Amino acid sequence: MCSIYLFMKPVLQVALDFMNLKRALRIAKESVEGGVDWIEAGTPLIKAEGLNSVRKLRELFPEKKIVADMKTMDVGRIEVEMAAKAGADIVIVMGITDDSTIREAVDAGKNYGAEIMVDLMSVENMEKRAKELERMGVDYICVHVSIDQQMRGMNLIEELKKISIAVNIPVAIAGGLNSETAADAVNSGATIVIVGGAITKAEDARKSTERIKKAMRTGKPVNSKLYKKYVDPSEVFQKVSTANISDAMHRSGFLEGIMPRSGVETGTRMVGRAVTVRTYPGDWAKPVEAIDIAKEGEVIVIDCGGTGDAVWGELASQSCLMKRISGVVINGSVRDIEDIERIGFPVYSKSVKSVAGEPKGLGEINIPIKISGNLIRPGDYIIGDMDGVVVVPKEKAIEIANRAMDVLEKENRIRGEIKRGSTLSKVTELRRWEKKL
Repeated sequence: MCSIYLFMKPVLQVALDFMNLKRALRIAKESVEGGVDWIEAGTPLIKAEGLNSVRKLRELFPEKKIVADMKTMDVGRIEVEMAAKAGADIVIVMGITDDSTIREAVDAGKNYGAEIMVDLMSVENMEKRAKELERMGVDYICVHVSIDQQMRGMNLIEELKKISIAVNIPVAIAGGLNSETAADAVNSGATIVIVGGAITKAEDARKSTERIKKAMRTGKPVNSKLYKKYVDPSEVFQKVSTANISDAMHRSGFLEGIMPRSGVETGTRMVGRAVTVRTYPGDWAKPVEAIDIAKEGEVIVIDCGGTGDAVWGELASQSCLMKRISGVVINGSVRDIEDIERIGFPVYSKSVKSVAGEPKGLGEINIPIKISGNLIRPGDYIIGDMDGVVVVPKEKAIEIANRAMDVLEKENRIRGEIKRGSTLSKVTELRRWEKKL
């Protein structure tokens, strides 16, 4: 990097991606107490509250640099002028926009006393584009993994390393950073570390900020149990509820009418990949044969049309318990609930019926089935708790797991505010966001 930035201490920037200005200001105050350097009015905050959010941050924190994440794609001069007049020291423009918009933004920044940071999110050749942007006179480059990309497990540390060497202006990094990864970002060449959820969703934003600052100062990770991105979906599905997962899937994936019957306690989860069975009502041959096929940790999912005599009982459950199969889901009937509960094997079913069916042998194992309108394929993730069962498509498992953890972290933050004397409707400003009819 050029000499003017060689001895620049790493900067921590908090991204306030809220829809609610009051909550954003509370977090901003706590993060400043924890040592945050720059404060960003995130794009959702600006869209929800307008540039008044920038004005308020400027008023409350006159000694801090205020960043306006406008994500400008057009009319660069107008948007930079608006943000600068509202009090922004730095305005963020998108790197994938046309060069004319970049130049207009840079010129407006000079006119109105604002610096320009360019976000490389979705730029294909980041290194090449970063060099072009530097020549156009931008002040900062931001290597950014979007929230949606983070949910799919993307990581840009390697791009950061290349870009920090390629350009002579400060490089920022944003995307799922926390006290465990901020040190790696600094060690890889980041001058500005932009952190959102690890601060804004923490139950104590001040302490979370302090941990991240320590990691940046020492160059060593600081342990954080939450706010990391996971690559093993099963690890997350053991931590989050089926309600969290359903929210992450936009209220889909729930197996309607399939309820816990045994082996389910508060705080426990049935988690495993699906071994699917299609059989006729009351025919329990294929469900029992599936036990021999299923591996440790898997879940047997049986579709027998949601009706008929029982296709499952205590002996089948005992067999699964010996093989360490995680549980069974039955779109039909189960019996021997008292005995199954005694051995503690997780069973979810549509109904309970004492009458057993006959082992006729009709049906198939490990083919796609459909329950409650949800397609379930071999290898899909099945999660059950006291609320019921959800299915997560295997190809989206990492994304849904991270989104579910994101839901949980946001709930933790809201829960903390409620415990401090607020209410759910007040914290979320529910009336304000009600649909107007």
